[in-house]
Amino acid sequence: MLKETKVITADAPTTAYWGEVWRHRDLIAFLAWRDILVRYKQTIVGVAWAVLRPLATLLVYTFVFGRIAQLPSNGLPYALVVFTGLLPWQLFSLVFGAVSESLVTNATLVSKVYFPRVVIPISAIGVCLFDYLISCGLFLLLVVWLGVPLGWQIVLIPFVTILAVLSALGIGLLAAAFNAHYRDFRHVLPIVLQLGAFLSPVGYLTSVLPAKWQFIYALNPVVGIIDAYRWCVLGTSDVIFPPSILVTIVFTAGTLWYGLLVFHRMESTFADVI
Repeated sequence: MLKETKVITADAPTTAYWGEVWRHRDLIAFLAWRDILVRYKQTIVGVAWAVLRPLATLLVYTFVFGRIAQLPSNGLPYALVVFTGLLPWQLFSLVFGAVSESLVTNATLVSKVYFPRVVIPISAIGVCLFDYLISCGLFLLLVVWLGVPLGWQIVLIPFVTILAVLSALGIGLLAAAFNAHYRDFRHVLPIVLQLGAFLSPVGYLTSVLPAKWQFIYALNPVVGIIDAYRWCVLGTSDVIFPPSILVTIVFTAGTLWYGLLVFHRMESTFADVI
């Protein structure tokens, strides 16, 4: 009996490739659940870390930007302004960090077993979404406590969430591929994320910037994600710079396509270099 031979090529992902990924959907679910268990195993407060981390950041940002810098909030509670920036930024940064480190943290699995390697970075998103959903629970409590009414735009939150995940996944795939080949690359990523938190409107509204700088500022793809998220929750047009949304959509589509292409082309070498 002839055995089936699998050939991994450097071409763009095809229908057959994605069919192979779909056949490994159980592996994606298993790895995602494993990451969640590992994250909170042998911890003192367990899943409460998913609440304490954003809560501590919320207090710091509110104090620094709201009390010390006294940046305007357009009549909105400053804590809510910060949290509507913090939630999408946290999701973006968590997904980017987890995806970029996924191949290195699963080096043993990559070097010994065959499966489409893109399964690993996709599964890494699971634990990030888990943390995000817990933080959303804290956010809803804050909204109720502040007595802020929510408009119809709130139903668009899932679409903004998907946009944030796909945007982070696209650049995360590029980072994961290079991280597997060049280990010093991983030391750059925390610096990028730290700078990104201050170069994005996490603790302030985009409208506080001079009008002449807003378009240049909007070239940062995270700006569109945060602006859209704030608009969905707060429902006021003065918290959003519309061109930033278009920039984010174009960036997400481009980086996701290019990230998948580069990742797939380098996929056959991961087991040898990791």
